[in-house]
Amino acid sequence: MEMEDTIAAIATPPGEGGIGIIRMSGRDAVDILKKIFKSKRGIKVEDMEARKSYYGHIVKPGQGGGVVDEVLVIIMKAPYSYTKEDVVEISCHGGMVSVKEILSLILDNGARLAQPGEFTKRAFLNGRIDLAQAEAVMDIINAKTEIAHRASMKQLEGGLSRKINVIRDELLGLAAHIEALVDYPEDEIDSLEVDEVRRRMEKVINEIDGLIETSESGRIVREGLTTAIIGKPNVGKSSLLNAMVKENRAIVTEIPGTTRDVIEEYVNIKGILLRLVDTAGIRETEDLVEKLGVERSRKAVEDADLIIMMFDAAQQINDEDREIIRIIKDKKVIVLINKSDLPPKINEKEIEEIFPQAPIIRISVKEGKGLDELEETIAKMVYGGRVRPENQILVTNVRHIDALKRSIKSLRAGVDAIDMGMPIDLISIDIRNALEQLGEITGDSVDDDIIDRIFSTFCVGK
Repeated sequence: MEMEDTIAAIATPPGEGGIGIIRMSGRDAVDILKKIFKSKRGIKVEDMEARKSYYGHIVKPGQGGGVVDEVLVIIMKAPYSYTKEDVVEISCHGGMVSVKEILSLILDNGARLAQPGEFTKRAFLNGRIDLAQAEAVMDIINAKTEIAHRASMKQLEGGLSRKINVIRDELLGLAAHIEALVDYPEDEIDSLEVDEVRRRMEKVINEIDGLIETSESGRIVREGLTTAIIGKPNVGKSSLLNAMVKENRAIVTEIPGTTRDVIEEYVNIKGILLRLVDTAGIRETEDLVEKLGVERSRKAVEDADLIIMMFDAAQQINDEDREIIRIIKDKKVIVLINKSDLPPKINEKEIEEIFPQAPIIRISVKEGKGLDELEETIAKMVYGGRVRPENQILVTNVRHIDALKRSIKSLRAGVDAIDMGMPIDLISIDIRNALEQLGEITGDSVDDDIIDRIFSTFCVGK
């Protein structure tokens, strides 16, 4: 599919920098370059080799046109480019003036400003990548950890798409098998044939279920793990936050109730992005400001994926602790017994009885003891003993998860129809529905408005 117009955009972030890049794509990209580029060695644009850098100047066309900037230019001829169209990239000095002047010059000579994500959208429409791979491009840009980056690279390389296409091929074969059975009505369809159809449908359901099971790890890899540090006042919550982010982010004093509001920081733990939330100590208080902080702490508990519950080793469990325990009873919890450098007064056996399934770690934030064990425990809880994300296909996109769940629903409706003795030809409708829903992931069957919505979230120059 060839687009009629040529698009252009700045491909580097705004602001001062060593290099600024302006990108063009479309049938007129090279012709526009001819009007504004002068090679230092006098080489004509039409004689320039593809994928080779050329040094020269961007100049204003016409008599007396001045030099805008010295640049390096690369031409990538269709179909061997990102968009499968003629692409020109101009590298100039960084900063807002040079890149804006060059872009303005390009637009004045026949290009139009690209819409958000339009370069990647053209790569998709021209068949270079599918929709799942296109979405991975933005995930790579937004990745905040190495594992998130590797998971996105796997998707960009087509790992998820290949798996989806294998499943779709199985369903297409199954649909063809059913249609072949229906095409010969004189041959009675025996129960063995129906059982085979049901078995094959169950097999596909299990394969899709396997992908959905990766979605929780995938969501955490992509978005991070919201982790609330909870405990009564003065158990060391802010000290733990500071230790994990390796800077004095929260105020620490011996006065109970120092933290009056929720403090958030991001930290990379074993490749997992943690959104750490340091909360105000949860207790009954008459102080209006502290009371607002306590309410926000309760809200943080509700929203958290993981709770780090802190106890003071030098104190016995009291009613404040028990109220917090009541609040977090249905959450995933790691228990920390802090201040283990002090003479112990806490009843650890009682804690083990209260949290029979939770990891319990003795730490001393003051002396830096137990923090490595905490990090290892967080990693184990996220990965759950499964293969690490870099070694498997992860479903990280909410749109993909929704399509997978709808496809399973369609297939299970087909299995139920078989169990109810419905005619076999009706089952093919459910299979076709599942095929279409899976096709939404790769873009084989997706509405234009969904495509537009996906690419509207991209950077302008990508």
